[in-house]
Amino acid sequence: MRKQNWSGVIFLALFVFLCCSSAQGAYKIGVLAKRGGVKAMTKWGWHGAYLSKKLGDQFIIVPLKFASIDQAVKNRDIDFLLANPALFIEMQEKYEVEAINTMINLRNGEAVDKFGGVLLVLKSSPISKLSDIKGKRFGFVKHSSFGGLHMAKYLLQKNGINPEKDCTKYLELKTHDKVVKAVLSKKIDVGTVRSDTLERMADEGKINMADFRIIHKIDDDFPFVHSTRLYPEWPLARLAHVDAKLGEKVSRALIDLGTKSKPAEKAHIAGWEAPIDYGPVLECLWTIKFGVFADQ
Repeated sequence: MRKQNWSGVIFLALFVFLCCSSAQGAYKIGVLAKRGGVKAMTKWGWHGAYLSKKLGDQFIIVPLKFASIDQAVKNRDIDFLLANPALFIEMQEKYEVEAINTMINLRNGEAVDKFGGVLLVLKSSPISKLSDIKGKRFGFVKHSSFGGLHMAKYLLQKNGINPEKDCTKYLELKTHDKVVKAVLSKKIDVGTVRSDTLERMADEGKINMADFRIIHKIDDDFPFVHSTRLYPEWPLARLAHVDAKLGEKVSRALIDLGTKSKPAEKAHIAGWEAPIDYGPVLECLWTIKFGVFADQ
């Protein structure tokens, strides 16, 4: 670990210790820990400290694995939930959680409150339109990934294509980078990742964007290439048992946070805003029959 990271880790460890010493009266913010608990605490622990100071009550960050979130919400082990839009919609349908904020992400220096999905092929590929994807090898991030599968699957199904059945291969490749590299190495013919992935990898020197072509590319003022419509970024949600007035206080406090604050800097975000309409996420998941909608 680099020397400069120790101070942050020590601070967070001390913060968690102090909070847990009287955790009975603390509010717990469950966070989907995509890259492990330590990284989740390093990224979001400052938010807990900020809310504790701002509102006068203790707020603890609780990193959660994807598989643990349902039980945590069901059992009221947490009071607030920060997770991807698809997981939020599932919890909303099952347990009536309510979005109180939408994250304003900071991606490649751009402040964005929405994101989309990208369908990419090699520039030399004969695939030029959505219908050409039938009969080809299709790669995606994870079955649970909203930006790395669900968005593209919705777009394809609305155009009469079921990649799971109509493609010769339907491969889960675990990370966005691996999907892009699989296209580059010709392991797959077409891949899907979340918007900003290609630009980030190009900035890191991992790829040359000129080697790829975007299928169904949408031309608008969004700063990153994308094939699908845009969907709202991650929401912070209040669980049903939490008083609505407390939810309003948390929401206002996060909106006041701003871009230049330490919590925003550590989380690599540009701040928070009032919740955007998550109806399009619901429509997407219902159409592709994901999760709680599988039997509907």
